[in-house]
Amino acid sequence: MRAPFPAVLALLASCVLIASCGSDDTADPISQIMHKPRYTSANSQWSMVVMDANTGQVLETMQPDKLVLTASVRKLYSVATALNVVGADHSFVTPVYSSGVVDSSGKLTGNLILKASGDLTFGGRQKPDGTVDFTDFDHNDARGFGGAILTPEDPLTALNDLAQQVRASGITSVDGDVIIDDRLFDAFRVPNGNVLISPIDINENVIDVTLSPGASAGQAGVLDWRPRTSAMTMQGTSLTTAASSNADILVSGDALNAAPLSCLAAPGCKGTLSSNESLSAPATIPLGYVSPLVGNGLYVSILRVEDPPSFARTAFIDALVRAGVSVSAAAVQPNQTSALPPTQDYASAAQVASFTSMPYSEFAKLVLKVSLNTGANLSLMYQGLAQGVRTVGDALTSERKFLTGTLGLDGTGFNFPTNGSGTPDSQATARTTATLLTAMSRLPVYPVYRDALSILGVDGSLAAVGKNVVGKEHIFVKSGATVANDEMVAMNMAGYIEAKSGRILAYALFVNNAGPITELTDTLEVFDDEAMILGIVYAKY
Repeated sequence: MRAPFPAVLALLASCVLIASCGSDDTADPISQIMHKPRYTSANSQWSMVVMDANTGQVLETMQPDKLVLTASVRKLYSVATALNVVGADHSFVTPVYSSGVVDSSGKLTGNLILKASGDLTFGGRQKPDGTVDFTDFDHNDARGFGGAILTPEDPLTALNDLAQQVRASGITSVDGDVIIDDRLFDAFRVPNGNVLISPIDINENVIDVTLSPGASAGQAGVLDWRPRTSAMTMQGTSLTTAASSNADILVSGDALNAAPLSCLAAPGCKGTLSSNESLSAPATIPLGYVSPLVGNGLYVSILRVEDPPSFARTAFIDALVRAGVSVSAAAVQPNQTSALPPTQDYASAAQVASFTSMPYSEFAKLVLKVSLNTGANLSLMYQGLAQGVRTVGDALTSERKFLTGTLGLDGTGFNFPTNGSGTPDSQATARTTATLLTAMSRLPVYPVYRDALSILGVDGSLAAVGKNVVGKEHIFVKSGATVANDEMVAMNMAGYIEAKSGRILAYALFVNNAGPITELTDTLEVFDDEAMILGIVYAKY
């Protein structure tokens, strides 16, 4: 689910189910859900298609060919394309090169260059068994959820590894600069949160800021952040208050209420911890604090890194110093891309370190389980790069060619004008989305694709949804939510159902204009209604 609140998080057809139309279609249990007051008063637009994935037979349909906003269901398309074009087993290798001469003392006279590979996790979520780690409340959505559950892995894992390899290669000092070569593709912003998509990602280019209460009322709270680098620090104070009081916490970057942090290439960059009323007032956190939606005892927020190459450069220099490699250049300054050689191809003899990612199958799981926007847009670029293009516009074109050509989707059934993640402008029909899922079910990558989806009421972004739905463990879902101007613009689900009979069903269930939202739990109620519909389909077939 991607439903930041409040910023982001065709009338009803008279006959909902072809097989059950009658004189009183509101007696049908699915129609009863769709005709709840919430939806009738909002004039909600429902679309639905259920197919037998083996035969392609359409079992249920409602407004199947109406283009509607997909929200994050769009990620099913970007991940499907990348799995087929790039491959589930593909790993991303990030090399480090020396550009200069290393003398007998280990001094490199020249530059050390890290060539970004677009590695989504860069070691920061990799568990000991080599699989990806995630939680039901991902840190990228901390501002929307009002908290998060952080994974325990170190976001600096890859940089520490690379730095140790550099030292092991014999380099003890760098008399020159450290440069991030970020020319793999042209960085771009997506309308969904104005997030910058870059070839270099440290902690998915966010800084996690945490606050917990002190030991007793009147004491300062415990402030922390990660990854810890020379690039930034946190300023501001906090106060632990009585258990019966309310939390008043704001983490800001460039300005009050702003998440971006644009100063990372300049010395003295700071994020701010304060109250919501004033940057000069302390934040307050009560004894026994519990995050309202997430339910853990730690306040979590994020600041977005607005200059990923410069941030990565600083973090890499810090790691080099920890590994015993001194660097003459200042740790905090802009990344000097202009000093790179004209070509992105480097002599193999100059390679002094490399880091290999988990396979893309693990990235797909992360993207779909927690609806990671950055990962979906990198997936878009992965398939574009594999087909020889390096701009987002060209990647969207190559994706469309694959979807309509290789997979045979109807080109009029989807429109993805700006991004690979969904909100705010991606559109598709329920029929085309179910057809995509059906086509994927017949390909070798199907098990990876299916297993990357959230299991209703069990894990990922839908762990808290549909808990009481019979057969929920057999319902695989990619959800999507777009919330704007305190309205639920799009609340959608699509995926697979291993039906009670054993049939494999592919489905798309969309509701656009689901009514006003007064609190985040409103979105969960809509998803619960959709989960109930899926449970009915599970039992029926």
